[in-house]
Amino acid sequence: MTDTHQIEAVVIGAGVVGLACARALALKGREVVVLERHGAIGTETSSRNSEVIHAGIYYPQGSLKARLCGAGRAALYDFLETRKLPHRRLGKLIVASDAGEAQALDGIAGRARANGVVDLRALTGAEARALEPALRCAAALLSPSTGILDAHAFMLALRGELEDAGGAIAFNTEFARAERGADGFVIHAGGTRLKTKLLVNAAGLAAARVARAIKGLDAGHVPALHFARGNYFSCAARAPFSRLIYPAPSGDGGLGVHLTLDMGGAARFGPDVEWLAESGTPDYTVDAARGEAFYAAIRRYWPALPDGALAPAYSGIRPKLARGDSDFAMAGPEAHGVPGLVNLFGIESPGLTASLAIADEVVGMLEDF
Repeated sequence: MTDTHQIEAVVIGAGVVGLACARALALKGREVVVLERHGAIGTETSSRNSEVIHAGIYYPQGSLKARLCGAGRAALYDFLETRKLPHRRLGKLIVASDAGEAQALDGIAGRARANGVVDLRALTGAEARALEPALRCAAALLSPSTGILDAHAFMLALRGELEDAGGAIAFNTEFARAERGADGFVIHAGGTRLKTKLLVNAAGLAAARVARAIKGLDAGHVPALHFARGNYFSCAARAPFSRLIYPAPSGDGGLGVHLTLDMGGAARFGPDVEWLAESGTPDYTVDAARGEAFYAAIRRYWPALPDGALAPAYSGIRPKLARGDSDFAMAGPEAHGVPGLVNLFGIESPGLTASLAIADEVVGMLEDF
C-alpha cells in the first residue's frame, strides 16, 4: 500500500510561473512541494521564448495580460536589480513599413496609454533611423521600458528562494490524478500519494489535461487550449541594432517576426506562428524551409539581411485560449467552487514578465484556505 504524505500546498509545474507561485506561497509560511515531470526547471515554454521583459503595450485594457504585465514588469525589474541578475533595459522599436502600418501604430500607442505605459514615444522614420541607421521604416514607436533578461538565471533565483523558505521540488514526478475530499486533495503522482489543502495547477502546456484529471472539478471549467509553435532562427551576420525591433502586429496571435538580442548581443529572429494539435509529447522541430518566409518578413525592416545568414535555432510552444489573440485565465475557488484550487490556463507571453504578479494573485486567491 502506498504511503500518503501530508503537505500544505502542491504546485504542479516548475516553469517560471510555477516557481514564482511556489516561492510566494513559501514566503507566506506555507509548506510547499512542486511536482515537475521533467528532470530540471523551466524546460518547456519558460526556456523557449524571446526572454523579453515586456512593457505591456498590446493587450486590451482591463485584461489580465495588461494588468499583470504592468505590475509584473515593475516587480521583475526590481527583483533583477536587487539580486544583480543579468538583464538589460535596452528598449525596443515597433516599426511600420508603410503608411497603412503607420496608422496602426496610433492604435497601439492608445492601447499602451490605457494600460498605463506612459513612456512610449512616436517617431518619424527619420527619427527611428537616427537611433538605428540600418533600419527601414515609415514610422515607429519607441518603448524605453522593454528589456531582456537571462530567464534561466531568474528561474534559478526563484528556485533558490523557494528552497531557502523551506519549499522543495520533486523532479521526474508526473501528476496523474487528484480527488477532492472533505478536507483537501489526494494527489497521485510518480507512484507517490500526497494529501494537500492547496493545489495550484501551473502545468503550462499540460494545464488542461491536469485539470481534467482533478475529480471534483466540473469539466465545464476546463477550457480547450490551442497550441502555437513559434520557430526561431539565429543569424550568422552581426545584426547592426542596439534595440529590439518589432514589426506592427499581424493579428494572428503573435507579434510578427521580430529581432531580439540575447545577453551577449547576438541577434535571433522569431517567433512565427504554427498551429499544432494537442500532444503529450511536444514537438520542437524547426523546419529549415520556414526560413524563406523569415527572410521576407525581416527585410521589410532590415533590407541588408545577407542571403544565407539565417539558421534554425529553437522553437517554443505556447498554450492559448484561442487561435489568435487571447487572455490569461486564472480560475480560483470563486470561479469553479472547488476550495483550495487554482487553475492557470493560457499562460503564454507575457507570462515571463508577469510571473511575479501572477504569483501574488494566486496567493491572494488562496489566502482564506
